[in-house]
Amino acid sequence: MDLRYKWVDEADRSFGPPAAATKGSAGVDVRANLRVDDRCRGIMLCPMERILIPTGLRIEVPVGFELQLRPRSGLSLHHGVSLINSPGTIDCDYRGEIGVILINLGRYKYVVRHGDRIAQMVLCPVTSIEFGITNEFEESERGKGGFGSTGLT
Repeated sequence: MDLRYKWVDEADRSFGPPAAATKGSAGVDVRANLRVDDRCRGIMLCPMERILIPTGLRIEVPVGFELQLRPRSGLSLHHGVSLINSPGTIDCDYRGEIGVILINLGRYKYVVRHGDRIAQMVLCPVTSIEFGITNEFEESERGKGGFGSTGLT
């Protein structure tokens, strides 16, 4: 599916649109598109710190879909850097710049560099729901059990 996108005014357009790393990739890589003043030095992310990283992108998500922002597994494994609100949702009616909220769960400082692949984006269908009040639920085997009620291992 083709998605329409625009760059914010000061974005570095040389990266091109988000792209899949391989033909079998479920998501497309999203890059840090830092503000001009941050491009040379990057943005320091200290342990347990979170920060909003700009992507320079605005994307028109089709009605009936959402874009999900998800962590990149290598960044999480090797540096402890992840998305704090994973998956992050970009709704079909949002038209602003997409930002990625990174958190450093690692032990060491991490520098986000201009052009780094910082997240992946997956287009997902959304089902509209409506709620109806009821006085009774159908019985189930699990019932009200939760939080470990089916076993801890």
